[in-house]
Amino acid sequence: MTALPNNGAIAPNRSPSLSIVIIGRNEGERLDRCLKSVLAIEAFGGASELIYVDSASTDGSNLRAAQFGAKTLSIGSAHPCAAVARNIGWRAAQAPIVLFLDGDTILDGKFLTSSIGEFSDHQVAVVFGNRREIDPSGSIFNRILDLEWMVAPGPVEFCGGDALMRRDVLERVGGYDERLIAGEEPELCRRIRALGYTIKHVNRPMTGHDLAIRRFAQYWRRALRTGYAYAEVSERFKHTDLPLWREQARGNRVRGTVLSVLTVSALSGAIALRMVWPLLVATAIIAGLAVRTASRSKWRSSNLATRLAFGLHSHFVQIPILFGQLRYFYYRATGKTAQLIEYKDDAKRLAGSPDT
Repeated sequence: MTALPNNGAIAPNRSPSLSIVIIGRNEGERLDRCLKSVLAIEAFGGASELIYVDSASTDGSNLRAAQFGAKTLSIGSAHPCAAVARNIGWRAAQAPIVLFLDGDTILDGKFLTSSIGEFSDHQVAVVFGNRREIDPSGSIFNRILDLEWMVAPGPVEFCGGDALMRRDVLERVGGYDERLIAGEEPELCRRIRALGYTIKHVNRPMTGHDLAIRRFAQYWRRALRTGYAYAEVSERFKHTDLPLWREQARGNRVRGTVLSVLTVSALSGAIALRMVWPLLVATAIIAGLAVRTASRSKWRSSNLATRLAFGLHSHFVQIPILFGQLRYFYYRATGKTAQLIEYKDDAKRLAGSPDT
């Protein structure tokens, strides 16, 4: 067990009240930053243990984590994914409460002191706070996707990757579904809610996140992954009493198809007629939709330019999400095994390492 120095952890010979499970893959200095933030938390009245689960990194992440005093574990699966890593972590944990963190996040130092008490309500199984981007000005993609993290406080259907969970509830539901390459948190939360427990979002800072999307190709792949998850999870539960993402998947198939047809028709019409007006009409329609979304998103940001960009994103992103759904149905029809859809550059590539 790792005693976190001069904060909430007490003597290492006492049982931990909190297990902190960090998962990562080639996060490099981002992992260092995450581990440092965990070691700097305020006292929360109990001891902690720190566990790092690595997903086939090639940058020495296990060694990095061990230097911070973490118990390090590795995925032995041929298909490493977040669900597998989190299951390895919580099953190795000793405490009744588990805090899950991604290796590209920074934990807010005050979150635990203000949030552990939420579990005094025995119906609360999961607690999570606000996740915001560390560097929203780093790219237009970071800037607009930062607004996606915003969630209204109170009982919700599901959490994200960063969350506090009761270990006994994880045991009851069997943990994360390791067959999913994305969407594992909502699927887990669905099973937790089916037992009568509550997923609670609290309106306080929890983590800073390093999305690190600087290229359109990354943005596109992230949306593809979302679409794949929509299709896979919604199809699994569409005939049950507690469906998940059914409306989102169905809505995307409509909106994504309409926007795709609109775009192709405008381009084809402009080429066939040798006139620009089909493109102008399509642009006006999409701009009108973006303005409407921006006007409805004042609670997300006071910056008009950011809201307009977010509005444009909200509609354009329906196209790659649709392609992600189509990929799922194609894989299911052909019997192919789905592979991880990764969008983030690993730390070695960002640093220009010659062995990447």
